[in-house]
Amino acid sequence: MPSAQPTPVVATISILALPEVTASVLFGLNDLLQGAGRDWPLVVENRSGTSLFRVQIVSADGRPITIANGVQIVPDASLADALPADVICIPEVFVVPEEDLRGRFKAEAAWLKEAHARGAVIAAACSGALLMAEAGLLEGEDATTHWAYCDALAQRHPGIRLHPQRALVTSGEGQRLVMAGGGTSWQDLALYLIARLSSIEAAMQMARLYLIDWHEGGQQPFARLSASRQSGDAVITRCQLWAAEHYRESSPVASMTQLSGLPERSFVRRFQQATGMAPLQYVHTVRLEEAKQLLEASEDSIESIAEQVGYEDAGYFARLFKREVNLTPAQYRKRFAGLREVLRQSKKAPRSP
Repeated sequence: MPSAQPTPVVATISILALPEVTASVLFGLNDLLQGAGRDWPLVVENRSGTSLFRVQIVSADGRPITIANGVQIVPDASLADALPADVICIPEVFVVPEEDLRGRFKAEAAWLKEAHARGAVIAAACSGALLMAEAGLLEGEDATTHWAYCDALAQRHPGIRLHPQRALVTSGEGQRLVMAGGGTSWQDLALYLIARLSSIEAAMQMARLYLIDWHEGGQQPFARLSASRQSGDAVITRCQLWAAEHYRESSPVASMTQLSGLPERSFVRRFQQATGMAPLQYVHTVRLEEAKQLLEASEDSIESIAEQVGYEDAGYFARLFKREVNLTPAQYRKRFAGLREVLRQSKKAPRSP
């Protein structure tokens, strides 16, 4: 049997090393991102695979650096010498939440701002959103971070729309600002990026290999990807933006077809080519993602949530949700809303003297 052709590299990813990062997060991100496309064929299919991403660890000056837990690392490059990256990951900023960071990461903040201006995705795990805020990237945007840093971030940057209850937030033009909150959120962030840059299946392969429990319900953590990823087709992008605001309306596909100005068959074919999804499937994805947020953050009944996201038949909504998420709405709420409540209560607990 001829050997499989090597998988081409689909993106360059820089992981930003700071003295205030821990080894588990820095190298954990590196391992998951490097392993995408490479590890599954090796372990499961007994063949060599090729990494989907070119990953580089970068720091301000590229010199050996001792990070938060005393581990010394040798970055691949300095900020000035690093390869231009499609995505920059900020693992964390492991500091006291109330610590004043103004001017502390001046070079890194300027580099992040410049990279974002030229089109890069800026992604942060845990408290890494603090550095995004210091770079001025989150002003007026939706954001999340580790629960212990939410109050400090809100006080320091009141213009940010903070969502402490959300595990994942994407915002900004082209959804190029990505934040995952929580102590092990680097796993969720890495899997989301793999799905966004490559495919959901590639992300799920890594989730299965690394036994990442948060994703055991299936593909649900990546549904936001389908709702936010804009195509390069201006006509279809306009329809996607319409769907993001009007997904509750009846006959959404007919409305998008009319908006596109194309014959129905041409619109469906062009939408599928641009997004990888049929128009109705896309609308269902947007609706289900909103339903997840309502299940997590509200106590509304399943029937009420079904109606809020555009389904008159709650039974149909429940069956569709189970089929797509591999959990019933009630099971999803119990699992994820319960976790959010634990984190909220932990935040309220008094700190030890």
